[in-house]
Amino acid sequence: MAHPPHIMIVEARFYAHISDALLEGVVTELKRQGATFDCYEVSGAFEIPAAIRFAIEARRANSSKRRYDGYIGLGCVIRGETTHYETICAESARGLMDLSLQYGVALANGILTVENEAQAIARASMTDKNKGREFAQACLTMVDHRRKFGLE
Repeated sequence: MAHPPHIMIVEARFYAHISDALLEGVVTELKRQGATFDCYEVSGAFEIPAAIRFAIEARRANSSKRRYDGYIGLGCVIRGETTHYETICAESARGLMDLSLQYGVALANGILTVENEAQAIARASMTDKNKGREFAQACLTMVDHRRKFGLE
């Protein structure tokens, strides 16, 4: 039997109350499914892909380091008055997709991209949409697919 999945969670702290609610949903689901995890904090959504890349590269440079079976990037980007929103949304998503495709890692993009804080709170709350649970489930599903293909 395969070992329990070990997941890296990278949490952007720019909207801390939103990412904390997402994290609660993620952690609850990971524990429910028997996965282990480590959490790391970064400033904002833009920094999430780099933090994950650091972990991938550290493992490649030192094979004795504990390997992550999957990765979850958590954060929130709320539309403002400038084009900064579009840049952060597009580039953070592209960065995560590039990691997934380049390294073949199981990765869930848990960065909410919303119009306003009310939308973010509804999506992050465990008593409403609970997107954190969905992000954990997406990551664990991809871990399972990797294992089925012998890529553990």
